[in-house]
Amino acid sequence: MSEPASISAGIAGRYATALFELAKEENGLDALGADVDALAAVLGESGDLRRLISSPIYSRDEQARAMAAIADRLKLSRPTANTLALMANKRRLFVLPQMVKALRRRIADERGELTVDVTVAAPLTKTQEAKLADVLAKATGKTVKLNTTVDDSLIGGMIVKVGSKMIDSSIRSKLASLQNAMKEVG
Repeated sequence: MSEPASISAGIAGRYATALFELAKEENGLDALGADVDALAAVLGESGDLRRLISSPIYSRDEQARAMAAIADRLKLSRPTANTLALMANKRRLFVLPQMVKALRRRIADERGELTVDVTVAAPLTKTQEAKLADVLAKATGKTVKLNTTVDDSLIGGMIVKVGSKMIDSSIRSKLASLQNAMKEVG
């Protein structure tokens, strides 16, 4: 990891730890989980928000007003809204995506859950998602929450990431392996 990335991760981790501990003391982990999901969704959808948190051209006041409006619109809990205000005041909003990821991990660990990233070629049905989650839960011994994305370039199959382990059973990777094998022969 590069030095700036590790510094950002450290900053995000400190904010995540403080917010998590505050929510835990106030028995607000469920509210924090909802806040994190809402923030992740809006970060994923809004290029304007991503520009606002990463660009130095916006003043502290502009960032603080924008984050207050977002917190109000998303109906975020008081601790989360206050943390966003503090981050805007300290010019630390650029670590918000990393903080969201760190909070998701902490909440999942506290609940005994495991978030598994699954990339599929076509959307899974609810039955397929439930079966996959059940198989992964039996293999890991934890409650599994799936984070599913669709990538049609896989052609078929799926890529499953559990922590630092990755299982790639996609047709794309099998074709790439076959192509490499053919290059070695000829």
